[in-house]
Amino acid sequence: MRKIITTTFITLDGVLQAPGGPGEDESGGFAYGGWSAGAGLWDDVMGGVMDHNLSQPFELLLGRRTYDIFAAYWPFATTDQEVAVPFNSTTKHVVSRQPIELSWHNSRLITGDVVPQIEQLKEQDGPDLWVHGSGGLIQTLLAHDLIDRMFVWTFPVTLGSGKRLFAEGTQPRRLTLTDVKTSTTGVVIATYEPAGPLALGTSED
Repeated sequence: MRKIITTTFITLDGVLQAPGGPGEDESGGFAYGGWSAGAGLWDDVMGGVMDHNLSQPFELLLGRRTYDIFAAYWPFATTDQEVAVPFNSTTKHVVSRQPIELSWHNSRLITGDVVPQIEQLKEQDGPDLWVHGSGGLIQTLLAHDLIDRMFVWTFPVTLGSGKRLFAEGTQPRRLTLTDVKTSTTGVVIATYEPAGPLALGTSED
């Protein structure tokens, strides 16, 4: 069985909305689009982690909004070829509430009753399925225990509002920290894997 692996940029207060740029996602009146890109925090440690992840065989599993953003940029990118080449060449599985036309090469639509389709996709032979961005899709995956590994990049900024990674509907679960790296600029890149149901106790246990 192949794994579903998420890569998510969040703030210290848990916001994942629109890290890449203004206009990326203004729903709810969100006014801080581009909070990760404008912070000047990217360094060689972060670049090394991203390069390593992109060097592995993978397919993309994307929500509709993230797919639209990627499809408008990566097929035409003249820089960042270490990202553009694997993104453009791999299969893109796009989860959408409604049927849509997919213009990006090698894209496949998942719509309708999406959870059993994603479960079937996991059962197929092939490389792991990587989720970038796609906050709404991540909520669905969390609610149905479909995530096998999470790369959570926590940036040392706060916003006070916006969509959060662990929103309402997240299941009570334990996670195991399997790796952690810290950039020279204070970004913490933590790797988590599911570790079963949450156990309750008392402070005397």
